[in-house]
Amino acid sequence: MGAKKLGFGTMRLPVMPGMDYTHIDMNEFRRMADMFIERGFTYFDAAWMYHDGEAERALKKVLAERYPRDAYTVTTKMPTMMLSGPDDQVRYFETQLERTGLDYFDYYLAHNLNVDTYGECLKYGTLEYMRDLKSQGRIKHLGFSFHDSPEFLEMLLQKYPEMEYVQLQLNYLDWDNESIQSRKCYETARKYGKQIIVMEPVKGGTLANLTPEAEQILKAIHPDWSKASWAIRFAASLPGVMTVLSGMTTLEQMNDNTSYMQDFAPLTENEVEAVFKVRDIIIQSKAIPCTRCRYCVEANSCPMDIPIPDFFALYNTETMCSPNGWTQQWQYYSNMVSNGKGRASACISCHGCESVCPQHIQITEWLKKVSAIFEA
Repeated sequence: MGAKKLGFGTMRLPVMPGMDYTHIDMNEFRRMADMFIERGFTYFDAAWMYHDGEAERALKKVLAERYPRDAYTVTTKMPTMMLSGPDDQVRYFETQLERTGLDYFDYYLAHNLNVDTYGECLKYGTLEYMRDLKSQGRIKHLGFSFHDSPEFLEMLLQKYPEMEYVQLQLNYLDWDNESIQSRKCYETARKYGKQIIVMEPVKGGTLANLTPEAEQILKAIHPDWSKASWAIRFAASLPGVMTVLSGMTTLEQMNDNTSYMQDFAPLTENEVEAVFKVRDIIIQSKAIPCTRCRYCVEANSCPMDIPIPDFFALYNTETMCSPNGWTQQWQYYSNMVSNGKGRASACISCHGCESVCPQHIQITEWLKKVSAIFEA
């Protein structure tokens, strides 16, 4: 991979107007990918469940069928949370190669390693299987994405020294969060000399949608910097960061991110101080720290078909908007239920969603609050 630190995450690709997230707008995706590559960036990140599998298929049409193999690098992931036997990992990997139209992956991760998923990986020899794939040349570089404690991360790095890099959730909002422990996980990975790939640098869009008070702090320093750029610059400024993933949805976002990451300069001490002031304001106003990764509804399908991330987004918007906005949020909620989605009150507290939530959100408890507002 080149020196440029921006990666194109495919979790939030543009979709066709009026369609659900499985209908990717391929023309827009092509334009975005072309701009990305033309400006000297190469790193594309995907996963088995992104856009219900369509993100990997889209990479075949946008990259494999249009560019020479050395023009880009592709990362995808073994869906550890979906394994039920050793044959699954073979099937997933071979299917991913077929979907993307590639002969090998530049980077391959065990997806979302935590205490729960590691038990399955241990049972089926998943990390050993991935290591064998690398020895065969079908994977060039090996690592894992991680959502757990720094203590557990240290155990993994001690046991699997062959892992070359770790993908971590790092952003200035979560830096000292006691649940996510971004700083401590980062410091642990660096202790073992691992390169870092950053995910959720903008916290699912949260750090691109600031209150006027928070935004003014940043504008006072750099009026022309976008709010999202501050978050990406923060993550990219950390020593040992190999690339920062941005789940870009529009050509405008692509143009903004590539413009300042082409010749990236780390944040100064005063600029870092400013983002932490913004963090403090957000913590006081944000209700549910959901990033809309959709693991709760895709990796471990909700038996009641509750669109948890969508309901949480409505709840957060409702809590931060004026009373004049409440009716509109209620209408969105009503539309989803009318289209066959489960109500928040339909939750049976199975806690399956919570077992895969990277943010460690108490989803069942928050659904009760969602229900109290939108079903009253």
